[in-house]
Amino acid sequence: MVTSAEQAGFDWRCGATWRRACRNTAWCLLGCAIGDFGTIAYFQFMGIPWPTLSIMLLAIVNGLLTSIALETIILSRQMALGAAFRTAIGMSFISMIGMEVVMNAVDWTLTGGAKLTWWVVPLMLAAGFAAPLPYNYWRLKALGKSCH
Repeated sequence: MVTSAEQAGFDWRCGATWRRACRNTAWCLLGCAIGDFGTIAYFQFMGIPWPTLSIMLLAIVNGLLTSIALETIILSRQMALGAAFRTAIGMSFISMIGMEVVMNAVDWTLTGGAKLTWWVVPLMLAAGFAAPLPYNYWRLKALGKSCH
C-alpha cells in the first residue's frame, strides 16, 4: 500500500535529513532538559511540598522557556535577535511541547512523581529525544523548516 506522502515523493529514508533532524532535536532537548530538570531538582532538593502535577507543569513551562532561550542564542549567530526569537518559537514549539510532555510522563510513570533519580534521567532524555524526532524529520524534509 502506498501512502499519500510516498505518492508525493516524501521519503523517510534520507540519512542526511535524519542526521540534521537528530542534531536539531538534540539542541532542543538540551534546552528543554535544563529548565525541566532544574525545576524538578529545585523542588526535590528543597523539599517544597507542591503537588506533583503543579511541579511538572512548571517544569514544562520552564523547559519551554529555556529551550526557546537556547535556540534564540544559537540562531542569533545567523540572524538578528528578533528574527532568531521568532524562528525559535515558530519552528519548534510543537516539538518542544511533545518533548516536555513525554519526558514528564516517563518520570511520573516510573517514579510516581516529579523525582530525578540516576536511572530515570537517561530514560527521560531518550523518550524526550525520540518523541519529536519523526515530526522534526517530517518538518525538515516536507517543509524545509528547522530551527537550526
